[in-house]
Amino acid sequence: MTAFLATIARRRGAAALRVLAVVGLATSLGGCYSQHVSQEAAYPNDYRERHPITLKERERTVEIFLGRNRGGLSPAQRADVLSFAQLWRREATSGIIVDVPQGRQIGRAAADSMREVHSIFAASGVPRNAVYVRTYKPSNSALASIKINYTKVVAEAGPCGLWPHDLGTSLDAAYTENRPYWNLGCASQRNLAAMVDNPADLVQPRGETPAYAPRRSVAIDHYRKGENPSGTYADYDKAKISGIGK
Repeated sequence: MTAFLATIARRRGAAALRVLAVVGLATSLGGCYSQHVSQEAAYPNDYRERHPITLKERERTVEIFLGRNRGGLSPAQRADVLSFAQLWRREATSGIIVDVPQGRQIGRAAADSMREVHSIFAASGVPRNAVYVRTYKPSNSALASIKINYTKVVAEAGPCGLWPHDLGTSLDAAYTENRPYWNLGCASQRNLAAMVDNPADLVQPRGETPAYAPRRSVAIDHYRKGENPSGTYADYDKAKISGIGK
């Protein structure tokens, strides 16, 4: 009877050990998986995911400073307004908003300047209904100015210069796994976003224009005759210094 009870106790002990081993293994695997997921989510290896280029709306503003005893625009101010109107036609996503200072001493100068602004806008092809004029009260301590602005789409990346992880020896996964440091690639992304002419090009290509049919017909005709499709030009070889290849 004693031997029988001892056998049962041994079997129960072995079963308990097996259960504990399975539970411990599952716990360790679960800990490794959660740690791996959290690291991947918080620190992507691809610099384009760490520092993505995003499209946003920003304002372009031109200020025309006014003097109390002079109306109209100076030559430099006319050039600024003309450039502003040309850029509006190419990149604006809204109408033009003009903030005009209002006051007894500055009102006449502002009115004279606005007549020239509207004239330049009209000459540049800006519709009158695309310009919204509103007034504001300037402070006595600041030089009054006419503020002209519109919104446009810009590409941005960053901010750069953030260092959430050590670059030196540490137990951080970024060091032990030889992963790229956080700030790597941020400056390149930011420079690319600043240099792109049309931010929409980062999302989709531009539409293609039709080929120039007359010139294409001439090139195809040369090809059909077995001639050089680029054509020949008079005196094209006068600058050559050698006759090799003739």
